[in-house]
Amino acid sequence: MSMNKFWNFVANDGERILRLDGAISEVSWFGDELTPAAFKRELYSGTGDVTVWINSPGGDVFAASQIYNALREYPGKVTVKIDGIAASAASIVAMAGTEVLMSPVSYMIIHNPATIAIGDSAEMLKAKATLAEIKEGIINSYEQKARIPRAEISRLMDEESCFNAKKAVELGFADGILYSEQQQTDNSQAVLFSRMAVTNSLLNKIPKPQNGMDNYYKRLERLKHGRSI
Repeated sequence: MSMNKFWNFVANDGERILRLDGAISEVSWFGDELTPAAFKRELYSGTGDVTVWINSPGGDVFAASQIYNALREYPGKVTVKIDGIAASAASIVAMAGTEVLMSPVSYMIIHNPATIAIGDSAEMLKAKATLAEIKEGIINSYEQKARIPRAEISRLMDEESCFNAKKAVELGFADGILYSEQQQTDNSQAVLFSRMAVTNSLLNKIPKPQNGMDNYYKRLERLKHGRSI
């Protein structure tokens, strides 16, 4: 039996990296125990934390559910990093991350589930009811992480919403933006250093009083050295 393998575990000096690229299983996993079993086998073939890189337009919602469950059950920390797009079913997988980080140029897309149905009106109604239930399940995964009400998640799915990294963090679908935290820390330290340098430069220009006992000068000296005045 052939297997459509859309994931790849990469060895990287002891760090476990899982890359999920392309469409998620173009065939349904109903009745197919090989594909989910193979994924779980590879996931549990090692120990420790796992980093999952996602660049996927989505695909089979049932396959995504299997990946989501396997990652949520994994005993190590699961860090999800989106470097391209996590759309549709791939966004469900992203919700399995203990921490979800997005590249500043990546995107997340959520929308209602879709299917192809053939038959009479009764079959169409059954398909509609099934899609409604699937949507509720998808909302369940988003609701575990997002900071917005369930009804708002449903509305965003109705509108087929696309989020850039900042928007995804704002709504709670992601926890942070890649490459920005260190830069923000460095900038804060640079600003602090710059302000101190300006303050010290100005204080150095103030002439010292002759008797050396002026209280005002003492306060400025304390400020110069970063102490409370």
